[in-house]
Amino acid sequence: MNTPQAGPRRAHRPGHPAASTGSAPRATPTTALRHLAELLTYAGTRTGHDRRDAAMADEMTVAAADLGLPPGLEVRWLGVAGVALLYEGTTVLIDPYVTRLPMGDLMRRRVIAADLAAIDRWVPRTDAVLLGHTHFDHALDAPAIARRDRATVYGGASAVALMGLHGLADRAVAVAPHVPIDIGPFEVTFVPSVHSKLVLGRTVPNGGEITCEHLDGLTPKAYRCGEVWGIHIAVAGASLYHQGSADLVDDEVRHRDVDVFLCGVAGRQVSDRYFARILHRLDPKVVVAIHHDDFFVPLARRDQGFAFGVDLARVPDEVAETSCEAPVVVLERARPA
Repeated sequence: MNTPQAGPRRAHRPGHPAASTGSAPRATPTTALRHLAELLTYAGTRTGHDRRDAAMADEMTVAAADLGLPPGLEVRWLGVAGVALLYEGTTVLIDPYVTRLPMGDLMRRRVIAADLAAIDRWVPRTDAVLLGHTHFDHALDAPAIARRDRATVYGGASAVALMGLHGLADRAVAVAPHVPIDIGPFEVTFVPSVHSKLVLGRTVPNGGEITCEHLDGLTPKAYRCGEVWGIHIAVAGASLYHQGSADLVDDEVRHRDVDVFLCGVAGRQVSDRYFARILHRLDPKVVVAIHHDDFFVPLARRDQGFAFGVDLARVPDEVAETSCEAPVVVLERARPA
């Protein structure tokens, strides 16, 4: 596979750090205070961070065709952690979310519905939807896409429950850890994982399983995290790994020599040595940073902005510090389907 030349490459630093064998340690009151101080500092300097992130994104952006994947395999970034993979007439989506509810609706805890016009505009016709977890910014659009395209949704128990709420239980499949699933030319494997503890490094926001019993109670907060998965995709001799949330269960990650690591970078700062742990295992040829954009901004708006605290500009150096030689890139923004 040809490695893309676009985007910054950092010097090799010999020696992988020692790998941990479990998930990140529990945060102490001291680390929680440190995370709080970092967030307050970021808030006071956000404008400068956003400028640096925008400059770095411009430097790192490549076309999906430059990832060096096999001919005919198309990768589209849909914003947030959403990715579309298209090959030989089959389309697989991972964590698609194009509805982009306004921040005010989140704060008021309004019941929200998928934006069908946005789905028609941005999401290609789909055979399967893979859900890494069921927070609203990963799972909200999945039932509407499944209904539109008669697609099958794969995920954990909360994904199945969500589909049942929409009357689509027959289009949901509960996955098993490490058991390959054939979807046309794609072989998909769900890898047990964990969500980054975004609340000061101590807890996962809206953790647990979806328990809402009626659609009229399905507020953003009701989209509980559910089971969390990394997702490995093998197709046309290529290997891709999607991690929508920046933490992992180290010993569960069994795939090596990944061609493309689709890496959610939001929340990595609260996961102990996240890059060192996951890059040591995947040893990817290319790291594609995803989940760095402001997911309250409509996709149609040219300036998407960046998620609070994401600090995209630091990602290449953080990856380089692990001794990983892979270039860090950002894919071009979504275009109408």
